[in-house]
Formats: sequence, C-alpha cells, structure tokens
Amino acid sequence: MAWFTPDFNRFFKELAANNNKDWFDANRERYEHSVKKPFEVFVAEVIARVAKVDPQVRIEPKEAIFRINRDVRFSRDKIPYKLNRSAIVSPAGRKDHGIPGIYFQLGPEAVEFYGGAYMPDKGELHRIRERITKDLRKFRTLREAPVFVDHFGTVQGEVNKVLPAEFKAAAAKEPLLFNKQFYYGAQLPARTVTDLKLADILMEHYAAMGGMNRFLLG
Repeated sequence: MAWFTPDFNRFFKELAANNNKDWFDANRERYEHSVKKPFEVFVAEVIARVAKVDPQVRIEPKEAIFRINRDVRFSRDKIPYKLNRSAIVSPAGRKDHGIPGIYFQLGPEAVEFYGGAYMPDKGELHRIRERITKDLRKFRTLREAPVFVDHFGTVQGEVNKVLPAEFKAAAAKEPLLFNKQFYYGAQLPARTVTDLKLADILMEHYAAMGGMNRFLLG
C-alpha cells in the first residue's frame, strides 16, 4: 500500500488555482484525510528509520513538520498556503535548519530531498570551514564519492566574496570554503509521492548524504 493516494498531489493542484481560506475550509476534511494525516504517518516512519542510524534523533513528527500556512507578514505575496508538505528530520527538527539531517518536500511539482547545513549561524559556519580546512582531502573525497555525485551532484550554497584570513590559503585549493551554506539535494518526479517504496527511496538518499552530513556536523 502506498503512503499517499493520487489525491495528495491533486489536492495541491486544485489549491494552486484556489489558494484562499474559503476554498481551504471547504476542503479541510479532504486535506486531513488525503494530506495531513498520511504525511504525519510518513514522517513518523522516517523518524523511526533515521533514529536507527542516528540515535540523537528523538523528535516527534510535530517537531519535524513545517506548517502549511505561509508566513506572509513581511511578504508582498499574501497567498496563504504552501503548495506542498515538508519536514526536516534531524536531532533538532525544524527548530534549527543549520543542523544536518534530511529535509524532504512532497508536492505536485516534485519530490525533493536535501541535506547539509542550509542556514548555519556565524559560529557553526566558522566551525564547518575549520573542519574542511583541517581535512581538505576528506571533504573532497566525500563530495566526489560516486554515490554522493549520483544522488546530489555537488555541494551548493550562497557564496561570500570575502573570507576570514585564516581560510584564504585553503580556499585556493577548495573554493567551496567561500560558501556560507553547504547543502545538497535531489529532485524526483512528482509521481514518486505515490511510490510504494517512497520511504526506501528517502532512506537511500539519506544514506548517500550520511558521510557528508557527519563531516559537516563534526
């Protein structure tokens, strides 16, 4: 049995054309049945599987799942609802996006998996750069490993124009030290959401990012 029915993606396709509170309220029961509850069950399964690999993961689904409501307080775009469901499974869950784990997003555009440090604070960014500088060979081995490249391509992130002096020499050999983010991801077809092996596919990507996640976490 699949984790999600075709109505999961169909709900979001219809929401895209009717993104307002009245439509959402009229379809709330459908949302609960086809989207919210199945996603909570799926996230619980992912947490259980990841915890077997990383015992530090001891969170509940509610600590991992992002709200469907968009934060429109400082945005010109006042559309109220996101067109996907997403969660991050890590020791900190959604409270700290800088701690490596696995972020996943399911919707009618794609099924997406991401790892790494997406929003490290200043202190953690400094520590990540220190780890890379101290072991350039290991970092390169991890990012060039066939399993990593096959699943994610490369390490991504916004780039700083200026680096602290202590990292400049190493950056000549490893330009990724200029990054202020260190993340990597994969996009799969939207039909993957109804795949019977969705949890297995997610864990395959989690395993592929495991070495790099552990290196960045230190």
